[in-house]
Amino acid sequence: MTVILPPITQGAIDTSYLRNLVGEAARVIIEIGANNGLSTLSFLEMFPNAKIYAFEPDPRAIEKFKMNVTDPKASLFEMAIGAKDGEAQFNVSSGLPENMPPEERAKYPLGWDLSGSLRPPKTHKSFWPWVKFEKKIIVQVKQLDSWVRENGVYPIDLIWADTQGAEGDLIAGGAVALATTRYFYTEYSNEECYEGQVNLEEIMDMLPHFRIVLRFKEDVLFENMAMDLNRP
Repeated sequence: MTVILPPITQGAIDTSYLRNLVGEAARVIIEIGANNGLSTLSFLEMFPNAKIYAFEPDPRAIEKFKMNVTDPKASLFEMAIGAKDGEAQFNVSSGLPENMPPEERAKYPLGWDLSGSLRPPKTHKSFWPWVKFEKKIIVQVKQLDSWVRENGVYPIDLIWADTQGAEGDLIAGGAVALATTRYFYTEYSNEECYEGQVNLEEIMDMLPHFRIVLRFKEDVLFENMAMDLNRP
């Protein structure tokens, strides 16, 4: 069956739109792939009544997060979210563009830390040849379902995910958590930038009770149609 996708919205999601959609009364925000915590700071401002649960496995990004985010309403979990509990190899990204301005280069003293993934790179090397994957480390991995069950965190107002090709792993290990999630925002790619990366149609197949609210070139916002979105 041919899937009819909504048109691509130019630019990126507007923070005021997201705040109005999810509601300032939101209580639980889960951020998967929090990196340096700058998005976390935005969530703290957008949702003053929420607890932010952030996940990040890259040690370089973790150190930046700890320097940037000090609000006790945000908790950092130094792990990746994936399809299985345990440990896994994490493909560490590095390198920097030759033409990167010095002030930007200074932000990455240990190299590019925004493209690391549980999944090995594939066509990523063709699109961004300056990004290197020269190192692998072992990181702790949790299914989202396991973490939610252990911590009793539900229902969830918003999951914001930046998993660099591991979107399918997140969804496969988070079916129960996603069933209690009102909105789900994730990166996607219709190119297999990382080995085994699912495309947008495959993501939609994995989320039968969700509909697309907004679609951008590489990001998509889903709404859970099986939940009462008007709860207080």
